[in-house]
Amino acid sequence: MAELDATLAALADPTRRKVIDLLRQGPRPAGELAQAVQMSAPALSRHLRVLRAGGLVHAETGGTDARLRLYTLRPEPFAALQAWLDQVQAFWAEQLGSFKEHVERTQEDTS
Repeated sequence: MAELDATLAALADPTRRKVIDLLRQGPRPAGELAQAVQMSAPALSRHLRVLRAGGLVHAETGGTDARLRLYTLRPEPFAALQAWLDQVQAFWAEQLGSFKEHVERTQEDTS
């Protein structure tokens, strides 16, 4: 559950969600991400640090330039988040189904 907490905490910030949306289109360097979210490189660096700590993104050196770091999404935290959301949805579907049955029985009893 700690991993899910870290994922949700990382996604709580709109700037970090925007970075995630950008990375869904493919790997990007930090400078390009900073430009896209209209933020200075040092400010974005703090957001990227949170996303890395939450396990949502991975940074790797880009090809021939060891100074260039490309950021990519990691699928595992999103799969875990989806599994948890599926469980919540199943719970509410069951609850609403039970409520519907109760209402239908109540209406039949008063008819």
